[in-house]
Amino acid sequence: MPDCELPLGTCPDMCPAAERAQREKEGRLHRFEVAPGCCGKRPRADPQRAVKEYSRPAAGKAKAQPSQLRPPSVLLATVRYLASLVAERTDASRAEVASFVADRLRAVRLDLALQSAGDAESAVVLEAALAVLLAVVAQLRPTAAYGPVDLVLLQAQVQEGFGSLRRCYSQSAGPHPRQAAFQGLFLLYNLGSVEALHEVLQLPAALRSCPALRTALAVDAAFREGNAARLFRLLRALPYLQSCAVQCHVGHARRRALARLAHALSTPKGQSLPLGFMVHLLALDGPEEARDLCQAHGLPLDGQERVVFLRGRYTEEGLPPAGTCKLLVGSKLGGRTLEEVVMAEEEDEGGDRSKSRA
Repeated sequence: MPDCELPLGTCPDMCPAAERAQREKEGRLHRFEVAPGCCGKRPRADPQRAVKEYSRPAAGKAKAQPSQLRPPSVLLATVRYLASLVAERTDASRAEVASFVADRLRAVRLDLALQSAGDAESAVVLEAALAVLLAVVAQLRPTAAYGPVDLVLLQAQVQEGFGSLRRCYSQSAGPHPRQAAFQGLFLLYNLGSVEALHEVLQLPAALRSCPALRTALAVDAAFREGNAARLFRLLRALPYLQSCAVQCHVGHARRRALARLAHALSTPKGQSLPLGFMVHLLALDGPEEARDLCQAHGLPLDGQERVVFLRGRYTEEGLPPAGTCKLLVGSKLGGRTLEEVVMAEEEDEGGDRSKSRA
């Protein structure tokens, strides 16, 4: 029916003029969107910085007009802007950046859903948006995650992003040059999930044979088997985006490996291991992080260089320490900007560049 046909967006700006004026009037501009040098109770919006915010569609609400919807080309430019000029800001907390970026990317996905964009161009936008979201979530620190941003909500939005993208893949034969990489990211973000593994195993054999997906399946297998040596060897070689996706599981993997060591080595008199061995096995960022990890689980130290496994001392309280993950994540940008990583076609899919850097 003609009334059910979706329009194609025509808005040329990152934020429609009407929304800019409305939020300016109501004082709802984020400080990232304010015109330079503008201050006071009613700051002005900068058309080059303001980005459409997410507004939940409501029953009975007027149908979105084409002039209020951004076409795929503008949406992709918006994602580029968020990646290059917002996600890496140094004048704001990681929590503030993540909150702003996640909300604006949610609006990007909604604009796509409300218009009749092609599956191929939609996939490119959704891939870029998901990559940026994975990166800003990975940059959060445990102490910052409960500030102005809800970590659980962010994780839900990542899953929402994967859902939108994977539906887009399923509705079109493509070509989608980055599909293998992003299907692999889906598995890495949901490491250990039976449902996620099942969905990936239902993909065509040709897609599963791609290097990125084979690597993700190998990581998932090592995680399930509790093979810490193989798991962290694979994690060291992952490219940046894949490392961002899997970061949320690193703390749990380290705790499980430490529990196995405690079970195998603990005696009434205690056996000790060099902290250097722990650093290497668990891909930690140095002896200090190894000491913190051991002490957080009740394991005593012998001086500054060894940990002692005494029977009955190993404990688990609360969430495992997240760690800084400089080795496993932060170091892998390798001098590139986030925008370069986000917009790359098939880059680092097999992890070769990461291996050469290591």
